[in-house]
Amino acid sequence: MAQDWPDWRGANRDGVWNDPDVIQEFAGEQILIKWRVEIGPGYSGPTVSNGRVYVTDRQEEPDQMERVLCFDEQTGAEIWSFSYDCEYIGIGYPAGPRASVIIEDSRAYSLGSMGHLYCFDASSGNVLWKRDMNAEYKINIPTWGIAATPLIVDEKIILQIGGSENACIVALNKSTGEEIWRSMNVRAGYSAPVLIKQADKPVVVVWTVDNLAGLDAKTGEVYWEFPFELKYGMAVSTPVLYKDHIFVSSFASGALLVKLDQESNTAKKVWKRAGKDERNTDALHCCINTPVIVDGYIYGVDSYGELRCLEFETGDRVWEDLSAVNKDRWANIHFIQNGEHTWMFNEHGQLIISKLSPEGFHEISRTKLIEPTTGQLNRKGTGVTWTHPAFANKHVFVRNDNELVCADLSR
Repeated sequence: MAQDWPDWRGANRDGVWNDPDVIQEFAGEQILIKWRVEIGPGYSGPTVSNGRVYVTDRQEEPDQMERVLCFDEQTGAEIWSFSYDCEYIGIGYPAGPRASVIIEDSRAYSLGSMGHLYCFDASSGNVLWKRDMNAEYKINIPTWGIAATPLIVDEKIILQIGGSENACIVALNKSTGEEIWRSMNVRAGYSAPVLIKQADKPVVVVWTVDNLAGLDAKTGEVYWEFPFELKYGMAVSTPVLYKDHIFVSSFASGALLVKLDQESNTAKKVWKRAGKDERNTDALHCCINTPVIVDGYIYGVDSYGELRCLEFETGDRVWEDLSAVNKDRWANIHFIQNGEHTWMFNEHGQLIISKLSPEGFHEISRTKLIEPTTGQLNRKGTGVTWTHPAFANKHVFVRNDNELVCADLSR
């Protein structure tokens, strides 16, 4: 069955796209765009739910503000928009908001780069409640702003914000915005938390600048944690669950694999590997991309665009390929798994259908989806497309600094 894309990296935050009967090969070097609408700059990936597409952007004239935008999924017609004053103070790469709008039931939630949190009626855009997390929690704003998309768990919305007084991770009531619990006196990273089940209990996995940790979803109690202090604070990619393991990778600090104990809420380190610097890496040093694990092998993009395959149990490199994205510092690909095929969206705005295996990277088809722009990063005058696309109802949705586009992927 076709499915929506209501959250960061899909309904389960796992980068899996289950739509059947989508195209297996592109018709040409440029895909036909179904609709396009003008928007402002930002890094936030679009989300799709109940016939509507949500995205955020930043405006600088006449005043600095962030906007939450909602469009019709079929036509791109604007349904509603909401803007609020938001001066960026001390934020590097200030193109715009980072976190995706998440939708659950009839509500939409948006978290801005300076900590403005809004709960909207998803269909009308009416504000149901709001909180200024920066003002209330005295956040030590990370270098690149607040970026981690909040996580809905039962009656809670869970945020990684880096607040003071043991409030790096905060759980609020999703209906009222009232605090339920707070946890950990560490520095916030940019990585979206994920929900897993361990020993028959709901566990929230969070990756901060200082540790990888598993928290009791009900109370915020720390079940297990592994110190992992990251150079430049680059906890960006989302923790990957594979069977009873969690894998994370950072641009300057390498990778960590831990094994979850399913009899108790504990975990142990399997391996941790890092090269001596960003050019001389070991295992996998991801910048923005979240790796994909397929049939016991890890695939991800290293610090300068090297697509790599690793042995899961050891982290040993099986192969490296430089044809999926141009070699550059922070070069990026987003991975989306659809059946046996791995779809890739690279920073050049290209969509690639591929098959990944220990034998190598097999490119099936490639097309241009959207043009890179320079607001997110002015790479050699051509820019990048760093935003994660949404795959919903046999369509793909993605944005750059100027527009949001939709293309039909049905057979």
